[in-house]
Amino acid sequence: MGSRENQTRRGAGPEEALRERAGMLESILNGVLLLITYTDKDERYAFVNRAYAEWYHIKPEELIGKRVSEVLKPDVYARAFENIQKALGGERVAYENQVTDPEGRERILSVQYEPHFEGEAVKGFFTSIVDITGQKSAARELKERERVLATMIANLPGFVYRCANDHDWTMTFLSEKCADVTGYTVSDFLQNKINYNDIVHPDYRESLREKWQEAILRKGFFEEEYPVVAASGETRWVWERGRGVFDPAGELLFLEGFIGDITDRKRDEKEKEDLQTQLIQAQRMESIGRLAGGIAHDFNNMLAVILGRADMAMMRMDPAQRLYRDLQEIRKAAERSANLTRQLLAFARKQTVALKVLDLNEMAEGMLKILRRLIGENIDLVWQPGRNLPPVKVDPDQMDQILVNLYVNAKDAIGGVGRIIMKTGAAALDEAFCAVHRGFVPGDYVTLSVSDNGCGMNQETLNRIFEPFFTTKDTGRGTGLGLSTVYGVVKQHGGFINAESEPGRGSTFTVYLPRHLKAGIETAGNKETASVAGTETVLLVEDEPAILEMARMMLQRLGYTVLSAGKPTEAMELARSHTGEIHLLMTDVIMPEMNGRDLALSISFLHPKIRRLFMSGYPANVIARQGVLDEGVHFIQKPFSMKDLAIKLREAIENR
Repeated sequence: MGSRENQTRRGAGPEEALRERAGMLESILNGVLLLITYTDKDERYAFVNRAYAEWYHIKPEELIGKRVSEVLKPDVYARAFENIQKALGGERVAYENQVTDPEGRERILSVQYEPHFEGEAVKGFFTSIVDITGQKSAARELKERERVLATMIANLPGFVYRCANDHDWTMTFLSEKCADVTGYTVSDFLQNKINYNDIVHPDYRESLREKWQEAILRKGFFEEEYPVVAASGETRWVWERGRGVFDPAGELLFLEGFIGDITDRKRDEKEKEDLQTQLIQAQRMESIGRLAGGIAHDFNNMLAVILGRADMAMMRMDPAQRLYRDLQEIRKAAERSANLTRQLLAFARKQTVALKVLDLNEMAEGMLKILRRLIGENIDLVWQPGRNLPPVKVDPDQMDQILVNLYVNAKDAIGGVGRIIMKTGAAALDEAFCAVHRGFVPGDYVTLSVSDNGCGMNQETLNRIFEPFFTTKDTGRGTGLGLSTVYGVVKQHGGFINAESEPGRGSTFTVYLPRHLKAGIETAGNKETASVAGTETVLLVEDEPAILEMARMMLQRLGYTVLSAGKPTEAMELARSHTGEIHLLMTDVIMPEMNGRDLALSISFLHPKIRRLFMSGYPANVIARQGVLDEGVHFIQKPFSMKDLAIKLREAIENR
């Protein structure tokens, strides 16, 4: 019997071991967080672990024998059905299923089906389920964060980068916006078709590298503005801010940062700077104008006496005398001084302008003889008049001044043998042309251009040529007012001037004058016209005794009968008492008792047919509106020569 008992123990030992092993495995399955089941081929639960049962708040034994469709909610089972069929067909299946747990919370489950084979037959399948809701949420948050960052980067006015601290700034990452800034794509940089150092403007490469290394040494931020050359060849300005990234040991890993396009801001700053420069220039012009106007009267009065007296003295002397040559030099110095004053007034647009409707070709041709003498025999003058030019309304004397100054400038630029070409033509300026020529206004214009094949100018010089007292000539060879005078005269006529030049290729100055629409062209006249004498009676009014005496002597020398008055009240007395005809009133404009305009009006009641010639050392004054004389008003600027006076007298008396 004992032997049978031992046999029983020996027979029962393996069964007990199996039970122990099965219990251990079940304990393990119940202890894990996975939801584990075994389902037979009829989709009935044969095993569920504790985690699976607790999910449904049911005891494990209550689930055994139930069909899967009886436990899962219809919508969950509907999504699982196809995968269950695959598992029963012997296929391993893994998928995600979105469910609502018993507490009503949305969960995401990772489900795996493992077929159970006996031989070749599928007896059922094992199910393992993991709740991955938290992982999915974290992944979604991470993905959303990535999306937001990507959107932000994509909308930045520039690009982010990561690069090596090497000579080429080798890029390891760039955002797509690099193409907008540089014209090069991300792949261009990452595939080393172009490196960043190559597009940095050469003038800035060394300083950029030095500043980066300083930032790395202090482990601080790098920040700088500099130009880059884009793929199109255009120079663009960028702003960069970056820093070095270091490992825990303090070793530099790479550089990263942001590069933004600031070209528009730089352009705005340049425009603002240009406007500021223009404002300063305008203020300078205004200051010069005030200075010129302030000194013009007294200075011109003194020059008038010097010139007038010199003229009359020279007329009474033998040119062979030494004193005659001395007087010539005095006269030349006075003329240069008077010209300097006129140039200042012209630049400041404060000259008194007497406009006439002229043919520009006729006016230019009338100056050819003088211009040829001016430039000398070494320079060839080519005249190319345009056909069928519309008229212009200009001051002939000031147009002469423009031509002389342009030719003198061209002659000095040539310096020896060369060629000057003068052209006229018509031009219609549109919005596109004016957009790239600051200050120009669209419209129809008549053009006058003077070109030379001289030394030319660089851009820096070209930007300053119209500034007063700016000159590239040697000391004593120019005042720096020639082109400033041209600029002022052209502007006062409502026109524009454009200069084009390159070193070694000469220069071209083009004057644009507004087309005059009304008919009736006046003759420009011969510039070589000789002085003309007269026999008429002239009432001369001047409050400066020296000028009065000088003008009286000049008028008498020219053959006129002179009634002279030192102030307006004396002039009125002479006009009342004189029994004969007074043909012309020659009067100063600015006087203490009464201005010249009012005096002329008063005397015209006594002598209705009297002509008027105004004179002044002042710039634009009471007889002119904004510096422009009304039609029929005759004016002579002090100081004047005997010849100039003779011509103006005849124009006024004959009402030309």
